[in-house]
Amino acid sequence: MTEDKNSATAEEAAAIAARLPKWATTLRALRHRNFQLFFSGQLISLIGTWMQTVAQAWLVYRLTKSALLLGSVGFASQIPVFLIAPFGGITADRVNRQRLVIATQISAMILAGILAWLCLSGRVQVWHIFVLAALLGVVNAFDIPGRQAFLVDMVGKEDLMNAIALNSSMFNGARVIGPAIAGILVARIGEGWCFAANSISYIAVITGLLLMKVHCAPRASKHSPIEDIIEGFRWVNQTRIIRALLLMIGLVSLVGMPYTVLMPVFADKILHGGARGLGILMGATGVGALFGALTLAAKTGIKGLGRWVAISCASFGISLFLFSFSTSFWLSAAFLLPAGYSMMLQMACSNTLIQTMVPDQLRGRVMSVYSMMFMGMAPFGAFFGGALAHRMGAPFTVAVGGVACVIGAIWFGRALPELRIEARRLIIAQGLAGGEPVQELDAQPVEE
Repeated sequence: MTEDKNSATAEEAAAIAARLPKWATTLRALRHRNFQLFFSGQLISLIGTWMQTVAQAWLVYRLTKSALLLGSVGFASQIPVFLIAPFGGITADRVNRQRLVIATQISAMILAGILAWLCLSGRVQVWHIFVLAALLGVVNAFDIPGRQAFLVDMVGKEDLMNAIALNSSMFNGARVIGPAIAGILVARIGEGWCFAANSISYIAVITGLLLMKVHCAPRASKHSPIEDIIEGFRWVNQTRIIRALLLMIGLVSLVGMPYTVLMPVFADKILHGGARGLGILMGATGVGALFGALTLAAKTGIKGLGRWVAISCASFGISLFLFSFSTSFWLSAAFLLPAGYSMMLQMACSNTLIQTMVPDQLRGRVMSVYSMMFMGMAPFGAFFGGALAHRMGAPFTVAVGGVACVIGAIWFGRALPELRIEARRLIIAQGLAGGEPVQELDAQPVEE
């Protein structure tokens, strides 16, 4: 497809979206049958995933009473993403993405089933959790870049931003429901049933993927996998706006996200809410994140997203700082609402901008770097956050992370005027904005 045709398609889609009712604009990516199947199946599966996340954190804490080991399990589950995601990215650029995602979902279902069996049979030990968490991390190293790159195959470029936002909405809708269910089940019948429910929930998304009719043929390459991986890293390093967005994601994952790993400590020792309180706190974060994703879904263009990234990162840091000093359970839950909102808005806006600017032939590889920053930096944050919390306390650790996020937001905001010039060139090259695409990244025009 030529650049002119892409621009016309994008402009036509924007014009149609402007005439639709607000709710129809927000849900416009669901007009694609393939995305309907993906959305419904993934929603069920993600509820199970969040149930397992909360139950696993509580199981580790119940067995060890250690913030350090909580952080260590988080490290084990996510460090494979940092190490292996480049291979997942090149795989997503070379093979059929639909089959890749099916394979990763089946693998995750098997791992959840094994953990359920170990727990329900009374055999589970901490080292079992470490091993299974690491194996799931390997699966995610292929699943995340494959699934992110697969979105454009399902909906096309004209509805890509809305699909990313709805995908985030689905993720966080499940984040509200899953922890709430997990908190009740863990308190009444134990963690094992949460793991079993998660394993069964994968059937929904696998069925949806099998029913899809998507044209995503394998992409041939004349180079070796290592050469292609290096090409992806080189493009990211040489593209300032992409590099800046990824650095911001990495910063938040490293210093901001450890608050989720330390949540059992806040729920038990500081706020005295137990397993049920943990579910409520995680659910509050999810409610905020859900509204953040829906805010982006209601948007019909990418105008101003760069400024949104800076503001939402600063808001996330301030919310974490206030949360760290709270000793009231419901006040803490209230602070987690804007924290979840801001965190998800930053991540979803960054994802949208990156996918808008990346060439199709590099999409899988660039999204693998996104995975490294989003998920891959989190294990370092979980490990060091757990270690710092072990020595200085969880509130101090979260407060430091909040301050660092605010500093990062100030840096990005000051760099934005220069970054939007490069964004103009990249957006025009991808044909996703006609006229003045520089205003898509930041609302102020550029004098040339």
